[in-house]
Amino acid sequence: LLETSPGVAEVTFVEKEPAERHTIVSWEQKNSCILPEDLKNFYLMTDGFQMTWSVKTDDTPMPLGSMVINSISKLCRLGGSSMYTLPNAPTLADLEDDTDEEGDGDKPEKPHFDSRSLIFELDPCNGNGKVCLVYKHAEPVVSPDTEIWFLDRALYWHFLTKTFTAYYRLLITHLGLPQWQYAFTSYGVSPQAKQWFNMYKPITINTALLS
Repeated sequence: LLETSPGVAEVTFVEKEPAERHTIVSWEQKNSCILPEDLKNFYLMTDGFQMTWSVKTDDTPMPLGSMVINSISKLCRLGGSSMYTLPNAPTLADLEDDTDEEGDGDKPEKPHFDSRSLIFELDPCNGNGKVCLVYKHAEPVVSPDTEIWFLDRALYWHFLTKTFTAYYRLLITHLGLPQWQYAFTSYGVSPQAKQWFNMYKPITINTALLS
């Protein structure tokens, strides 16, 4: 689909070997949690996913679309370490504010940076935020239930999907367009990103229906 779109150049798909089963088991042991079945099956097919594409402006290709799922070795925990290298420096857990609105009505409860949740980075989003695999209930034992959330640049949480498979479909559907995750926030995508959306429409733009 991308290769037949006008102006699109250099569609690159990086083939990756499957992750070895013992690598997944050691990740689970190290992090004291079980990977959701769909994500585990994904890693057993391919250790991550990377696809990029460019557009031609004045005959010069400019990188635009990027679809990434971190490999199992880069599925790193967020919030545990200090944000700075100084001793006693603040961590993400210090941002916790119990006055934050909790899940009520149709809004799911947000993840926590402290020990109440386990958060792992699935997609660095080219620096526009982070898509995370979240175990929301980690105390006293880690619940196997997971969700996919988007953490924006201002460190606010936005719910994306309940399962990895649903997120993977969203990623493909939006063609890896810049900042597409912001379509699922209350403030939406930036005007510049909206222009790219208009030129290379996601396979479906009805985000309310998708979510």
